[in-house]
Amino acid sequence: MPSPRGSTAESGNRQASPADQQASKEKKLSILRQSIADTQTQIADLEAQIAEAKAHLKNDPKATVQQHIRLLHEYNEIKDVGQGLLGLIADARGVRQIDVQREYGVGDRD
Repeated sequence: MPSPRGSTAESGNRQASPADQQASKEKKLSILRQSIADTQTQIADLEAQIAEAKAHLKNDPKATVQQHIRLLHEYNEIKDVGQGLLGLIADARGVRQIDVQREYGVGDRD
């Protein structure tokens, strides 16, 4: 009966020679180098696309966001004034504000 550990020759597995190991390392290294080169090319392409997209922007993105925020504040102030006016009309008539909104065509989401 063979020993549980057995020799590499008995199990059918032979250790690769140092030359084979070196060739395998070189092949893996070559694959990794190619992968790095491909990744660097992709990065350069993406950076070029980003630069092109930025060139097409009319304004700086931060300025655009700030303008949108300012416009939203302005909209909310106007909406609050409109809601207040509808409330005054409803109070003066003695009806619910929702009835006045419907009369003037103001929806629930307006």
